[in-house]
Amino acid sequence: MSEIIDNVPALEIHDLIVSYQKKPVLYGVDLSIPEGSMVGIVGPNGAGKSTLIKTVMGLVPHAHGWVKIFGGDLKKSIRRVGYVPQRESVDWDFPVSVMDVVLMGCYGGLGLTKRPGKKEKDKAMQALEMVGLKSYWNRQISNLSGGQQQRVFLARALAQESDLYLMDEPFAGVDAATEVAIVELLGQIRDKGKTLIVVHHDLATAREYFDMILLLNMRVVGFGKTEDVFNAELLQKTYGGRLTALSEIADKLAREDI
Repeated sequence: MSEIIDNVPALEIHDLIVSYQKKPVLYGVDLSIPEGSMVGIVGPNGAGKSTLIKTVMGLVPHAHGWVKIFGGDLKKSIRRVGYVPQRESVDWDFPVSVMDVVLMGCYGGLGLTKRPGKKEKDKAMQALEMVGLKSYWNRQISNLSGGQQQRVFLARALAQESDLYLMDEPFAGVDAATEVAIVELLGQIRDKGKTLIVVHHDLATAREYFDMILLLNMRVVGFGKTEDVFNAELLQKTYGGRLTALSEIADKLAREDI
């Protein structure tokens, strides 16, 4: 019996259709993502990458199909899911401190009546230390740089101690050194058996960062181990003519395929 439970995917999606104003944004998406993997979602602008993450989180309704997280629906599994939204989707002028934001990751385990205590604050400080922002705990979130704000939301997800992390472009607005540090941290989380699903726009680093790649353009163009799906043919199918703007990567992959 335990073997069956162990083999339940972290995320399973079947025949998912999502529409905005009757126009399909995602169509017929089928996915099964195993636990302990680090998956990059790659595709052109407007491909439905962020929509897929938001649909899994229940933030966007779907017209057809189903989503299962660890074999159950979102209501059953919500405490096991950490979410890092796009920076642009957050009101950064809201008067709240860094510590307050990170503590929001602890509320799910407290119930409605309890307030965060020493245990939760220690956990929040530990998460801030992991992203290199421990000394910023009492700063207003609005006074931080874009990259620092992004790292605060990553710390909030870490404080939640989730089993599945959904991240919508977590590297947007961060400098190269910080990006490398975050990737290293995500790798450590993956090595603990956690599952990470990351919307990513940079093809130059995608192959290096992720174990598995989902190539998405409204439909699933390719999904699997990075070395199996990150190739010139499938990238061309995903990006079409837009891949010419990324010709250096395309040429490199084509040479490797020969």
